[in-house]
Amino acid sequence: MAGILEDPENANKGTEYVVRDVEDHPPPHPYDVGDVIPDDGRIVTQQEQTSLLRGLSQRHVQMIAIAGAIGTGLFLGLGSSIATGGPLGALLGYALVGLVVCAIQFALGEVSALLPVTGSFVRHAEVLVDPAMAFAIGWNVVYGCFISVPSEISASVVLIQYWTESVNPAVWVTILIVVSVGVAVSFIGVYGEIEFFFAILKILLVVFVVILGLVIDLGGIPGKPRLGFHYWKDPGPLVEYIASGSWGRFLGFWAVMTNAVYSFAGVESLAMAAAETKNPRQNIPKACKRVFARVTIFYLAAVLIVGMLVRSDDPRLQDYAETAAQSPFVIAASDAGIKAIPSVVNAICLTSAWSSSNQSILAGTRTLYGLAIKGHAPKIFLRTNKWGVPYTCVAMQVAFSFLAYMCVSNSALTVFYWLVDLTAAGTLISWITIALNHIRLLQALKEQGISPQSLPWHNRITRYSSWFALISCVVILFTGGFAVFTKGSWDPATFVSSYLDIPLVLLAYGGYKLIRRTKIIPLQMVPIRQALDEAANDPENVPIKTDTILAKINIFWG
Repeated sequence: MAGILEDPENANKGTEYVVRDVEDHPPPHPYDVGDVIPDDGRIVTQQEQTSLLRGLSQRHVQMIAIAGAIGTGLFLGLGSSIATGGPLGALLGYALVGLVVCAIQFALGEVSALLPVTGSFVRHAEVLVDPAMAFAIGWNVVYGCFISVPSEISASVVLIQYWTESVNPAVWVTILIVVSVGVAVSFIGVYGEIEFFFAILKILLVVFVVILGLVIDLGGIPGKPRLGFHYWKDPGPLVEYIASGSWGRFLGFWAVMTNAVYSFAGVESLAMAAAETKNPRQNIPKACKRVFARVTIFYLAAVLIVGMLVRSDDPRLQDYAETAAQSPFVIAASDAGIKAIPSVVNAICLTSAWSSSNQSILAGTRTLYGLAIKGHAPKIFLRTNKWGVPYTCVAMQVAFSFLAYMCVSNSALTVFYWLVDLTAAGTLISWITIALNHIRLLQALKEQGISPQSLPWHNRITRYSSWFALISCVVILFTGGFAVFTKGSWDPATFVSSYLDIPLVLLAYGGYKLIRRTKIIPLQMVPIRQALDEAANDPENVPIKTDTILAKINIFWG
């Protein structure tokens, strides 16, 4: 391909590079796995293609997406949402956030199909918006993921202590760190298989508790009356929160919506390992676009059933033990006289917490690797082992994991809340970045006279849904801690957890721009034609055929 484009990272300096057709000028590969390879000017760099190994198949990516959407937020956090907003408020809150998640996933899939790079939306910002934004968001993601690992380990210790408190917490922390590191430094396919297995467990549990809930609600348990929608009438479909009347019921709904965001945290990480995914231009969009069906079936069904089974004013919903005892599914089963459910739910929650830890390690290490590729992190983080795993990034992650040992001298639950408070708004900032990247892509296409239909994957609804997601996430981000501004409710910890990430990202963005003097990339300079050429010359970019009826209706991993 003939042409000279301005290098986006040095747009203000006037640096130029030649964009060559991949087919006419195939890049040499004189490097071994683990070598640090000079940047060759391509979007999907030779470093990624040579050093990282593609070990994630379609079913792995599909289940990583669903594993991110179903976690402890559903099994444990749903009870507090029912108590805060009532059965209808919780249902509406999760439905609205579910729509935002679907819009984010469509935007992520569309951009990732064109730019299947390690680090996902962080690297997308480098190409589509501003290198300074990639730097700020990238280090925010790394920081958030690195802190999330010890928080999830602390949560796992809390869940284990549901069965026994006689063992020193340091023993469980050590075991969890060692096992997590073992998975992190292994071939990426090992992580894929583990997530596949855990996702199956989560799906089976959700299906089981929904069916069990229907049986209990319809009077299928001997000696128990039929409930129907009784609790929607008494104490009512909506709960007053902070204020009274209609305004109080609206605030209850709004509080549910802000809580629901964190239940879905992690769904954006499915594209973090794009360079380690087989045929990523096809498999990642397929995983992203199936999120809508999963959100609808699993979350909304669970929220509806729980609202029918448990009173919103049940004091057990406000039990902050963070074990299975708080789960509304456990409360409903206990009321029905079913004794085995608490241990089952607690066991699945334990796998969810450890799965979330693994997912944070993957997202954090691959984002750090992607930052190193573009010079935003030291080059030492580009070193990989024989399985194509960036082991130096994993070593940095392990150093932060040792923070979990704080639960030896403090309550594990207290440590969990300390660490969660540090990363409360990171999910929304990541979603805002994804939506903004997609909007910039569409604007650049229009500016350069390129049809969106030329993208590897495109859906017409995304031109509207990305704006909806962007505006919604910004509003939720700035109103997430609204309760602390009400009379008598000021809490410094809640204020910090809700708003700390905003100044951190702005300072990182402004500092990088001040030092490197970068500018927002002009729409004409966004290298879309180069990306399209790379996609056209990608030998793996072959449409995946769905031949059987079972494969077409399989919303899980087919």
